[in-house]
Amino acid sequence: MKKLLLIVFAALTLGLGSFASTPPDEGMWLPIFVERLNYVDMQEMGLQLTAEEIYSINSSSIKDAIVGLSRGSTPSGFFCTAEVVSEEGLLFTNHHCGFSYIQEHSSIENDYLADGFWAMSKEEELANPGLSATFFRSMANITDSIIPFLSDTMTEAERSGKVKEITSRLKKRASEDGKYHVVTKGFFGGNEYYLFVYEVYTDVRLVGCPPSSVGKFGGDTDNWMWPRHTGDFCIFRVYTAPDGSSAEYSEENIPMKPKHHLPVSIAGYDKGDFSMIWGYPGSTQRYLTSYGVEFNMNYLYPSLINIFGKKLEIWKKYMDKDRKTKIQYASKYAGASNTWKYMIGQERGLKRLKVIDKKQDIEKGFRKWADSNTETKEKYGDVLNNYEETYKAMGGDYEKFLYTVLSGLNGPEILGYAQGFGQLYDLLEKKTNEAIVEETVAEMREAAKNHFKDYNEKLDQDVMAGLFKLYYEKVEEDFIPEQFKEMLDKNKGDFKALAEYVFEKSVFSNMEKVNEFLDKPKAKTIEKDPAYILAGSFMQKMMEARGAYQQAQSNMSKYDRLFIAGLREMNPDKVYYPDANSTMRLSYGMVLDYYPADAVYYNYFTTLRGVMEKEDPNNDEFIVDEKLKKLYQEKDYGKYGEKINGEKRLITCFLTTHDITGGNSGSPVMNGNGELIGIAFDGNWEAMSGDIAFEPELQRTISVDIRYVLFIIDKFAGAQNLIDELTIVDKKVKPAAEMVEVSEEVEEPETAQ
Repeated sequence: MKKLLLIVFAALTLGLGSFASTPPDEGMWLPIFVERLNYVDMQEMGLQLTAEEIYSINSSSIKDAIVGLSRGSTPSGFFCTAEVVSEEGLLFTNHHCGFSYIQEHSSIENDYLADGFWAMSKEEELANPGLSATFFRSMANITDSIIPFLSDTMTEAERSGKVKEITSRLKKRASEDGKYHVVTKGFFGGNEYYLFVYEVYTDVRLVGCPPSSVGKFGGDTDNWMWPRHTGDFCIFRVYTAPDGSSAEYSEENIPMKPKHHLPVSIAGYDKGDFSMIWGYPGSTQRYLTSYGVEFNMNYLYPSLINIFGKKLEIWKKYMDKDRKTKIQYASKYAGASNTWKYMIGQERGLKRLKVIDKKQDIEKGFRKWADSNTETKEKYGDVLNNYEETYKAMGGDYEKFLYTVLSGLNGPEILGYAQGFGQLYDLLEKKTNEAIVEETVAEMREAAKNHFKDYNEKLDQDVMAGLFKLYYEKVEEDFIPEQFKEMLDKNKGDFKALAEYVFEKSVFSNMEKVNEFLDKPKAKTIEKDPAYILAGSFMQKMMEARGAYQQAQSNMSKYDRLFIAGLREMNPDKVYYPDANSTMRLSYGMVLDYYPADAVYYNYFTTLRGVMEKEDPNNDEFIVDEKLKKLYQEKDYGKYGEKINGEKRLITCFLTTHDITGGNSGSPVMNGNGELIGIAFDGNWEAMSGDIAFEPELQRTISVDIRYVLFIIDKFAGAQNLIDELTIVDKKVKPAAEMVEVSEEVEEPETAQ
């Protein structure tokens, strides 16, 4: 069945498939439709739960254990997913999801990044201001409340305004006087609309994390790669007010009593076993046209790869030399590096898998259908031509926009920081009430503490020199700000000298200068500051470039809506899934190996032996903790190990065929009983184009095995208090009556372990 589905997929659809003709692995499905669209297929593959146990509004279900992680109390999207694993609000997620919070708590004296952190009691758990945990309660299709009030004669601005007006009323009603946080979102390019009701909890505390030698093992080298041996997990806990309601941090708060928590399975899995993932995937572009792919290849990827590559190169030089700087920039570096490598991989994947050709095949069929009768020709006949013209018009301005923002305004940190003093400048210039000025100055002093806590002046100066040079080389001279040219001329065209000049003359280059300025703030000081001047000049150019880009984007919204509507009209028997947009989704598939290239086979799991094989004490990405080595040498795996080919081993990571993307990091991987078997943390290098076109033969989700997680908590950290909280099961899932056919059995090579 599996092979047949793959053949049908290749013949009929390429990245825009339907439920009927798409492998079960493809698709990020809205929970409200699971029973109608997916449930029977999931049962056939090995699901043992009822539809009500998966998703229910009236009873506790799996959806009640899935958490969106965000910054702030009114999120419209989520940077990661977590899952509730105990009756006391304990959350599992990825180490890289908690990385910035671990970094904030770290110092040279208490380096939790390097050493890990384990709260042996609830009193030791660490608060994380700004971090929130969101629980999805219900959703509703509100399309019929919106679409009848829109028309094709509206401009995109008018349409957007009308949608906002209607959804504001619907959100207010659904919030029940502020009890719930309500979000509305468009789907299928704005052809459908749904309303989501959430409960947001703002007291989320760090409970535990392994050292980076476990949680980030392999670093940038292994990122997006298989085989993988990363223990990518960390632990938080949600707290509530004594009455169970959401509350800001307080010593009076108590651990949350969740509606549902996931049992944890240590029984393992076999190749071909059913599995499912719930989470909050951030963004996909499965309906992107060939023109959009070409645009990204020509403008987006090259620009971002150049800019982030230069910044990372400079950061790494300083981080390698100084431990304090390494801690300060750890989170910044991890985020930028992940984006940089992702762009490289996506560019490579789109070329290698000939995604543009596949998209063009879809568009050829769309043109033929659109031209088949007068009605469809009038409505859809010009859509693809409009795409082509708009992308062509947008290209040059978009490249200038990216370099201006990322190499200029948001390149060196000093510029963004200096720009933040614009409000104070306005108050001083207008000679505003002295009390208001004093209040603003006090706020700026507090903000300065946060800014300079994770800041290295000399590093940022070198970033300015490097990125300004890149900007000057990549942007046409007539677009470069005059103020920039004047400063460069003043420093004889030397970018290093320009950066030295700015940092020497600016009052925003270090904490001492800022506090000295705030002692006697003057508008003229800000106005003449070189960092503030450059920030303003880049902002002006950014607005110029953004004008044309925004207009093009507005037009693109209309074309997207028409193109997707046309595809669905063209194929009325297909059930299309919507692009990811940071709303809760289900994806399902199986545990499975793969063949990335000719004569290359990858097993579906790795073991702790691979950690030891990769060890390199001279490379901080592959350092192995001495205690972990001792546990390995003694094969002291406890109940978390298993015998493989007659040898006692501990599985570290494994592969499944799930359809996930950014935002799914930290998502639970569950077996057919709804028990936790792993935590998803990555995709694989060979399918980096997956956000644009799903590749069923190659696309795999990489997850950390939950037994490795428990082994680290138990045997490595000795945090028995956390193990005691979990509901641990050791019975394997009953096999499905009719399992989906998997790839031919292949002897598991030792090199793949």
